[in-house]
Amino acid sequence: MTAACSGCIAVPAAIETIQQGHSVQLSVPSVRCSACISAIENHLSGLIGVSGARVNLSNRRVEVNTQRPVSEMINALADIGYEAFSLDAITLGNDTDAKGHDLLMKMGVSGFAMMNVMLLSVAVWSGATGATRDLFHLISAGIALPATLYASQPFFQNALSALRVKRLNMDVPISLAIILAGGMSLFESLQGGEHAYFDAALSLTFFLLIGRYLEHHTRSTARSAAKEIAALEVNTAERLSEGCLETVATSALRVGDTILVPTGIRVPVDGSLLSDTAHTDRSFLTGESEPVSHAKNAALNAGEINLGAPFHMVAEAVGQDTRLNQIARLVETAENGRNRYTSLADRAAQIYAPAVHLLALATFLGWVFTTQDVRHALNVAVAVLIITCPCALGLAVPAVSTAAMSRLYRLGFLVKSDTALERLAEVKTIVFDKTGTLTRPGFSFDLAELSTKQKTIAKALSENSAHPLSKALSLYLGDIESAPLSGVREYKGLGVEAICKGKLVALGRADWLKSTGSGLALQIGQTQIDLPYRDVPLLGLSDMATDLRADDFALEVVSGDSQKKTRKIASMIGTSRFEHATSPEGKARYISERTRNGHVPCMVGDGINDTAALTAAFASIAPGTALDAARNAADVVMVHSHLHDLPKLFLVAKRMVRLSKQNFGIAVAYNAVAIPIAVLGYATPLMAALAMSLSSVTVLLNAMRAGIIR
Repeated sequence: MTAACSGCIAVPAAIETIQQGHSVQLSVPSVRCSACISAIENHLSGLIGVSGARVNLSNRRVEVNTQRPVSEMINALADIGYEAFSLDAITLGNDTDAKGHDLLMKMGVSGFAMMNVMLLSVAVWSGATGATRDLFHLISAGIALPATLYASQPFFQNALSALRVKRLNMDVPISLAIILAGGMSLFESLQGGEHAYFDAALSLTFFLLIGRYLEHHTRSTARSAAKEIAALEVNTAERLSEGCLETVATSALRVGDTILVPTGIRVPVDGSLLSDTAHTDRSFLTGESEPVSHAKNAALNAGEINLGAPFHMVAEAVGQDTRLNQIARLVETAENGRNRYTSLADRAAQIYAPAVHLLALATFLGWVFTTQDVRHALNVAVAVLIITCPCALGLAVPAVSTAAMSRLYRLGFLVKSDTALERLAEVKTIVFDKTGTLTRPGFSFDLAELSTKQKTIAKALSENSAHPLSKALSLYLGDIESAPLSGVREYKGLGVEAICKGKLVALGRADWLKSTGSGLALQIGQTQIDLPYRDVPLLGLSDMATDLRADDFALEVVSGDSQKKTRKIASMIGTSRFEHATSPEGKARYISERTRNGHVPCMVGDGINDTAALTAAFASIAPGTALDAARNAADVVMVHSHLHDLPKLFLVAKRMVRLSKQNFGIAVAYNAVAIPIAVLGYATPLMAALAMSLSSVTVLLNAMRAGIIR
């Protein structure tokens, strides 16, 4: 007997251990609406051994807390009609829009086949009879049936998934109409019948695919903001063990470990400072780019960047217990909650699909009972299914959304979520972050006291420092010539000193230069000069705020900065409501509180510290200069950094909702006229298809008005 390889034994055991972990991530591509979320979460949560399940609609993923194997979770989802896959890192890293390409290909095939069949139908409409008519019908069948079976697969697949679990969706009546139109046409052609409706089946498929592609186009494909926050974690850390320094995985750190954090490296875990001083960039927590100084025993958070000399710290919270991970979980929870918003189209579908089936069945039974002619009754029922097919309904929102999104893109707004505009139209309160959102990134300096010579020295010193304030000062001084320096020496987190024409010159923290202030100072010989700096408000801020207030929006500011700076910016946009020194968790709580009080808030922010608030808000916007996590958390990203056209975003959103409702009205009016005609037997399937196409074209023309705005 050959001994089993130890790797062969270990690998299955390791896989089983991973699969039976507490958290299982599954990809469920067919999740499309709030009804899907409820069905999946309720079904999985009811299984033995499952303590909870959460669906993330934007990423089409399900997180299941369970001790059971992944295969059982996949089978459980298959039982209710949802195909699921275990997430794979390589697959996630190679995202392509395969679905969009597939829909576009099917739309092209159905449109091309439809035009050819309609050309053949012209001969029949012109009076062809007998063998000639039958030949044209059979040629049409040869073109239409393969094209219809191929192009209609998205509807067939979704309909089968719903029927397997004994439920209805919009794709069930669509599939029935297409199958019956094609099947009845083939039967009539083989029996020498006068009428065939292959062009009806194809035109139905073509227009519905337009709606499905537009719907797909409006859906977000962005990565999760929670994943972007988690990316701030460092993979390795320098741990001090028995007097020796060793590089270990961050996951191997334990509470009580002593860690060395080199210059320019992120803090790996939460803990306390062991060194006497430290200087870090904690903008991911506060949103403020001004560095923070720490004394011994100060609390440090994972994700902060060491701007000064290397320091030692002791770990007090590791892994999932760090504040960084807590914020990531807060963001993910908010993402899942926001995805429960039920769109206008989903709400209409919940009523429309059952009504269509019942109407077609009642029509069929009524005509069978009245005429005893099953063939005629089936033709009338097919006409009813086609004429009531939710093509115009399916185009009502996606068509308007696409037109509105195209217009917004030209204005500088990238809409990422398919329900974003609907939610923006309901917003009553706009909550702004301060730094980077209402103010430009960086600082403005008051250098009125500096002579030209002093500016050249300041320029030279600032160019020799990596400190954020030094970089900002160098940028602010622009093309001013730099003075010649020698013996340049930088003190991390404190400042930089050098010799200029025999004199000692220095630029750095005022307290380091023994000045009474705590800001930035310049020293030339024995002379010290304070260099005051401040945030720079965006141009046009007051005009933007005036327009928003004129549209009855309540404006508020929530910031991690000081009360004085926050109040000043709040007054510039004409509001007295502001919150200062607010943590990321505090911002999220603030937004949640405004939501509970019925204010329907929209959050506008740019930093990692804003991501939890952006996802907790009813709707959210990020400027173009925002960090990746903030852009991924937001519903809308501004391509530019200014806010001039922000009022137009809300204007287009309200117009989009108004036109969508008009489209629903057009669809309802069309059905109110067409349904009685079809039920009474006065409409053939071909006439029904032409009427359906006319309603779809009307909806598309009305949707184009969404892009007309000054």
